[in-house]
Amino acid sequence: MGLQAVLQKIVRSGDLTVKLPGGGQIRLGDGTGPALVCRVTSAAWAARIAAKPGLGVGEAYMDGGLVLEQGGIDEFIDLVGENAKYKVSKRGGLKKWLRRTLREANDRVAARKNVAHHYDLSYDLYRRFLDEDMQYSCAYFARPDMTLEEAQVAKKRHIAAKLCLEPGQSVVEIGCGWGGLALTLVEEAGVEVDAITLSVEQLKVAKARAEAKGLAHKARFSLTDYRDLQGTYDRVLSVAMFEAVGRPNYQEYFDGVARLMKDDGVALIHSIGRPEGGAVTNAWIDKYIFPGGYSPALSEVMPAIEKAGLLVTDVEILRLHYAETIRHWRERFAKVRSEIAELYDERFCRMWEFYLGISEQSFRHRRQFIFQIQLAKRVDVVPITRDYIGETERAMGKPARKVA
Repeated sequence: MGLQAVLQKIVRSGDLTVKLPGGGQIRLGDGTGPALVCRVTSAAWAARIAAKPGLGVGEAYMDGGLVLEQGGIDEFIDLVGENAKYKVSKRGGLKKWLRRTLREANDRVAARKNVAHHYDLSYDLYRRFLDEDMQYSCAYFARPDMTLEEAQVAKKRHIAAKLCLEPGQSVVEIGCGWGGLALTLVEEAGVEVDAITLSVEQLKVAKARAEAKGLAHKARFSLTDYRDLQGTYDRVLSVAMFEAVGRPNYQEYFDGVARLMKDDGVALIHSIGRPEGGAVTNAWIDKYIFPGGYSPALSEVMPAIEKAGLLVTDVEILRLHYAETIRHWRERFAKVRSEIAELYDERFCRMWEFYLGISEQSFRHRRQFIFQIQLAKRVDVVPITRDYIGETERAMGKPARKVA
């Protein structure tokens, strides 16, 4: 199928003119929205986009095969996202299932390689557009006028409240980023945290931060696969890591959560989710940004939780919070784009513009969301109403105690 035929099937809304390599052009959409004009630079790029639009469009923008001549990348991504519901469907159930299973297998070697692909990028990159505490997960906008820093503090306190923490308790954090959440729990809740990551760069930063605060004896970081964790803890926490587990490993993951929890323990799992099961990860995201990743539907997660013998004590869906978080990241990235181009290059900047843009669009318009699942082994370990969450958040807003 040629490029024109493919695009006519996919682009049904909006106003897009595509200039073709031979000198012709195609007018697509229903004429609504801003008028966008792009140019495909060669017949080879036209063929690649036609063969695999989900992969080819992002590659073409990243590598200069698709050039925007009128309109910006944000408007273009909005048009792409709006028309995603019209994408061409391809059959092949068994082959598709096998390919998906192999891609998401994420054994120990593959998991470390996949994490390194994204999280072992330069710390100087991330510190330029994240908040001061280096939170690289969905913030919590309790008020629409919150700054990114305020919303990330609110996120950490929202999570801490659901963990029902008490001073002196033990916490294991599966996937710790650059250590900010673990250090916050130590400082504000008086707990001790064993935190793990598969990223060498994140581990280095997290350890240095703990040492600088004099908290290395209470916030302990290690390069450890979640499958290799030992011992039992009062609390089990995982934020923005479950997306890297992969569907073939869900049972092992939740069996591990149950094994790590004391009988009166509480766990909180925070993850990107989607409203329906059986989906596939965007091909471009899988290849260039998060290889091996998958954002599940709750229906794909709950059977493994039940088989692990865990009780779901609370579920919360955070709608649009991640769209707002990524908007802040994208705007900050744009302000320092020239600095990032010096760290990497123009191709890298175009790749990240596309990544941040389609990510925001997905959460704003295509029904991806964040879910937080609270888990326990006993029905009486958390309060029977949710009032305690807000009460704890407000208490954590008061001046923090000094941690010895």
